[in-house]
Amino acid sequence: MAQFKLVISDPKTGKSEASEVKDAAAQLLLGRRIGEVLDLSTIGLTGKVTITGGSDRAGFPMRPDVLGGGKNYVLLTTGVGFRSNEGGAKKRKLVRGNMISEEIFQVNAARVAEEQKPSP
Repeated sequence: MAQFKLVISDPKTGKSEASEVKDAAAQLLLGRRIGEVLDLSTIGLTGKVTITGGSDRAGFPMRPDVLGGGKNYVLLTTGVGFRSNEGGAKKRKLVRGNMISEEIFQVNAARVAEEQKPSP
């Protein structure tokens, strides 16, 4: 069965909270992609979140521009999984795709601000 560490950040306060998601609750996350909005009330947590990223057990990060759930070597110039002090540097790095699979260990998410309905 799938098991994830779900880290939810709150952009308003700048704080984050971590929780373990196991078994049936983890099935909600399988197959989801970076950028999707989820309602956490189905797994016992409150609010809506958007998936922002994650990593596998070995620490390889998920990238939103790599399709699928497997690992791929990608030529990177900026972004997640790439650091360089030189301008114009390129490097081929191993990263995970944007889909949550059973190999993912940590899933990062951010709370979605509740929309205020205008008063009449």
